Amino acid sequence: MSLKVIQPGLSTSIQDLGRPGYFHLGIPIGGAMDRFALRVANMLVGNPEGAAGLEVVFMGPEIVFEKDALVAVTGADLPAKVDGKPQEGWTAFEVKAGQTLKFDFLKSGARAYIAISGGIDTPPALGSRSTYPIGALGGIEGRNVQAGDVIPLGEAEMIEPGLNVPKELRRLPDNPAELRVLPGLYWHRLTPAAQEGFFDDDWTVALEADRMGYRFKGGKPLEFVGREQPFGAGADPSNIVDGCYSYGSIQVPGGLEPIVLHRDAVSGGGYFTLGAIISADMDLIGQLQPHTPVKFRKVGMDEALKARSDRKKMLAAVRAHLG
Repeated sequence: MSLKVIQPGLSTSIQDLGRPGYFHLGIPIGGAMDRFALRVANMLVGNPEGAAGLEVVFMGPEIVFEKDALVAVTGADLPAKVDGKPQEGWTAFEVKAGQTLKFDFLKSGARAYIAISGGIDTPPALGSRSTYPIGALGGIEGRNVQAGDVIPLGEAEMIEPGLNVPKELRRLPDNPAELRVLPGLYWHRLTPAAQEGFFDDDWTVALEADRMGYRFKGGKPLEFVGREQPFGAGADPSNIVDGCYSYGSIQVPGGLEPIVLHRDAVSGGGYFTLGAIISADMDLIGQLQPHTPVKFRKVGMDEALKARSDRKKMLAAVRAHLG
């Protein structure tokens, strides 16, 4: 069983939950930018939560199905149509052999996730089917989906269509979006005024927003505590001797515009990081369009751990709702 891609959309890639365990080798975890949305899409069609699906950015693909399948589209509000008939988001619907799945214009959010019963069955690379173009890993020949591609699917037992996730169990960012920050190893490098200003200022998502990272603009430049730069750190006060970057790290080159490192980001470098977005909020970043207003909010470890627990409870609530 397979799919044929007629039009790929703007940027469509095969993603699962990533390839952990290789960050020390410079290979990021990768996987879906909005893991919650992918997990839920897979639940709706009866797949394991980590099965590979399609991550769609801004503009949907056009796909012809070779065999009957169950499909769900979650994440961004990107209305799906089967042979021109509208389908509800966050709901499992049937596509018959020979029918075409297409999409209307994006209404909100940035990334939609398409799960198909059986899951995408391309060859795994380092334990994952996720596309990582910089390393030419996963997906189809290590690249995004193109017109003419034939995408293999795994075998599946069809369940009944119609399963739906109600709005209160969908997780999307507010407007303005709030992103919680846990200050980190180099927080002390900022003056107290700069530390306070970072959270007081109003930021917006810049045009540079992709799987490697999201840049934010609009706030005041950050001021650094004066020091003699250590050997190997470079002249700019935002430079450090090369260090490791955690997933979600916030680097600020030149102290000007923060960049949140996301799924396909590098594992280390020479820019200081003021902290990291908590893990529970990283999915939300993947749904932010350019020019979206954002507020950063400082939290401690206790709140970060509670947010992670709350996110797990929400996933458990979806599982319970779907039975």
